[in-house]
Amino acid sequence: MTIDIDEIEDSSAPLIEHLAELRTRLINSAIAFVIGMIICFTVWNQVYNFLTQPLCAALAQGNQECGLIFIKLQEGFMVAIRISLLGGFALSFPVIAHQLWRFVAPGLYKQERGAFLPFLIASPVLFFIGAAFAFYVVTPLAFDFFLGFQQGAVPADGQVASDVAAIAFQGSAEEYLSLTMKFIIAFGLCFQLPVLLTLMGKAGLVSSDGLKAVRKYAVVGILVLAAVVTPPDVITQVILFVVVYGLYEISIQLVRLVEKKREEKLREEGYYDDEVEEGDEAS
Repeated sequence: MTIDIDEIEDSSAPLIEHLAELRTRLINSAIAFVIGMIICFTVWNQVYNFLTQPLCAALAQGNQECGLIFIKLQEGFMVAIRISLLGGFALSFPVIAHQLWRFVAPGLYKQERGAFLPFLIASPVLFFIGAAFAFYVVTPLAFDFFLGFQQGAVPADGQVASDVAAIAFQGSAEEYLSLTMKFIIAFGLCFQLPVLLTLMGKAGLVSSDGLKAVRKYAVVGILVLAAVVTPPDVITQVILFVVVYGLYEISIQLVRLVEKKREEKLREEGYYDDEVEEGDEAS
């Protein structure tokens, strides 16, 4: 068996071109991320002040001053780096998504591009909605719950009782940021569930009937997820469970809508036989 050198060279050329294209897209994405990170590093104080608003509001209800401390010497720098990383990714995400689209789109048919693009747009929108829900709804409730375990920090009559050991909140800046980011990222990712399941439904990997059949297992999985990604307070876990389960039910309806559109298209093209299907169901 002889090996044609020209055929090997012809087949390797597209691979090299794809790798070169991928390198270009990755470099552009990395440059955008670094620029976004630098921008966020210059305003990390303002971003941190914004992120501490739920805590300050909860402390203000108890007539307490809003203040956090540095436990470790390098903690302030690490806080600035964390904010820069998260903010840099948020600012550069449109560029990263565009680079991903430019790399994937040439390999898709026109109808495939039309089907994939809405999901690429919906993903960041849903993440932003989930992050906003976590920041404006969940974190205030969680902080009210946690701060309710203080004792004697701010007496109602303004006098400290001599027989009461005061328990006052003195939070670490880095730990508070870690907790807040955990809320935001967890809810933002959970809001991706409709996009993920609908995309899988469009690809034929899941069906609405299949999602309904495993609903009870999904409930258990969502309960485990709520227990893992949220702090150990019942309020936050219940909120996350209700939200994610609601998104699961919405996903079932979206997958069903995709299936109906697929059936209509097959029926128009003559590949879908209603009589055969009715006979199968009757049997």
